[in-house]
Amino acid sequence: MASGNSNLGAAKTAKNDEFYTQYSDIEAEMNAYVEFNPDVFRDKTILLPCDDPEWSNFTKYFAANFDRFGLKKLISTSYAKGAGNKQLSLFEQESPLYDEDLHETHGKLFVLERDVDGDGVVDSDDIEFTGYLEGDGDFRSAEVCALRDEADIIITNPPFSLFHDFISWIVDANKLFIAIGNLNAVKYVEVFPKLRSSEMWLGTTHPKRFRVPDGVSTKDVIVENGISYQTFGNVCWFTNVDHGVRHEPMLLDTMAHNLKFNKKLQKKLKDKFGTVAYPHYANYDALEVPLAPCIPSDYDGVMGVPISFLDRHNPDQFDLLGMSGDLGWATTECTFFRPPSDEVSALCRTRNRTWRVQKVYVNDDDGLPLVPIYDRLFIRRKKAGDDQ
Repeated sequence: MASGNSNLGAAKTAKNDEFYTQYSDIEAEMNAYVEFNPDVFRDKTILLPCDDPEWSNFTKYFAANFDRFGLKKLISTSYAKGAGNKQLSLFEQESPLYDEDLHETHGKLFVLERDVDGDGVVDSDDIEFTGYLEGDGDFRSAEVCALRDEADIIITNPPFSLFHDFISWIVDANKLFIAIGNLNAVKYVEVFPKLRSSEMWLGTTHPKRFRVPDGVSTKDVIVENGISYQTFGNVCWFTNVDHGVRHEPMLLDTMAHNLKFNKKLQKKLKDKFGTVAYPHYANYDALEVPLAPCIPSDYDGVMGVPISFLDRHNPDQFDLLGMSGDLGWATTECTFFRPPSDEVSALCRTRNRTWRVQKVYVNDDDGLPLVPIYDRLFIRRKKAGDDQ
């Protein structure tokens, strides 16, 4: 079976974007925000774009918790080209607004904001089909943009292949959001500057298993009890809604203790660099830290850490300075970029056609920056008295 990350890459390439989030994954993530702030959703209008209420667990979850959260309004739209939209829901079928000719070609609008059936509870039984959208329900359309502007918070699992567009769509409106995406999206130009400035951060969980539409048949799809699922790695939540995890300090040990007692770190350093020591990069004045839990507590300089560090990034504990691979940032903003001479750079390119000066390298046995390191985030530990 292909790896989870390979599955996600293949999905983006094939534009197979219909991966439906499980109810338990939505519940686990939303619990973190409610635990940190019980009123986080109170009196809020939530938009769930591309979420048919009979197919989407987002709609089911927030409808079930409408009263508990104290929501003001829940808006769900469906996308005409999605598998869920093709199914005729009871909300639509029993509505006087139902139109057979528009069912398969137009997006749909569903609203929950009052106790329609008079049972004293606002829940999924009170969802109202309020009509067809003028277009197919694409989140970039003018009518869905208007709903975005009405909402306080946007929550969804956007199409993987359109995550660039979705983040721009959110940022343009300056809205609160909670959205699922690929962890590698941290490298997007629309995303990383927001992470760096603490205007965006990761959520608290990593959904792995998604439902896929019936009829999808690949070697990576598993069918259980008649329902098709596909598993992915490297999927996370992106958000600008606060939660408690980002305020928990990482518990760190000294460099000497890490090197002496952490067997995983010892093996990683020995296998990669031939010695049990934290190496310095050849082209950045920074220390290589191959495992985020092994950040040394007694090192005050710049460090390069894996992207997974963002899972535990506490902005009060570390400054997020930049990211490797960004030539523009390295040459114009980075104060610790130390590029080799033109002669050495040319030699490195002849030996490795993928060599790029803005990536991170450690010197090899010949003293050349040719030992490649995966993408790294550059961080520095805050000191007492630093601006928070």
